[in-house]
Amino acid sequence: MDYKNLFEKFSEGGKLLLADDAVTFDAIPWSVHPTFEGVELKHIVTSEKTGGQFSFHLVRIAPNKKIGSHIHEKQLETHEVISGSGICVNDGAELSYEAGVISVFPAGVPHEVRAGEDGLYLFAKFMPALC
Repeated sequence: MDYKNLFEKFSEGGKLLLADDAVTFDAIPWSVHPTFEGVELKHIVTSEKTGGQFSFHLVRIAPNKKIGSHIHEKQLETHEVISGSGICVNDGAELSYEAGVISVFPAGVPHEVRAGEDGLYLFAKFMPALC
């Protein structure tokens, strides 16, 4: 399976269907991460739509770049790896990231993500919403 193509289907042709709305992903711009070089986000659904309950984001990490170690004090976070490869450090344990992997970070747990040679493409979810 061509996983990079799968990520492109999400980022360019995907959509979020809600009872009262449909959000097409191609209408959402990529945002440069304010802290981590080589990381971009597409904010699929934010606290504004969910009353702060949750938020969903597509994450694109350039080859050999990383989201450095950090903690979300209030949010549970999940990652679904769509394509690429890398390493995630979850509370000190190194996890191999490849397409099909899901990882969970309870609130208050330090974690970081390092992309491999071909970059890393994630679907990240936060409860309550990150933004």
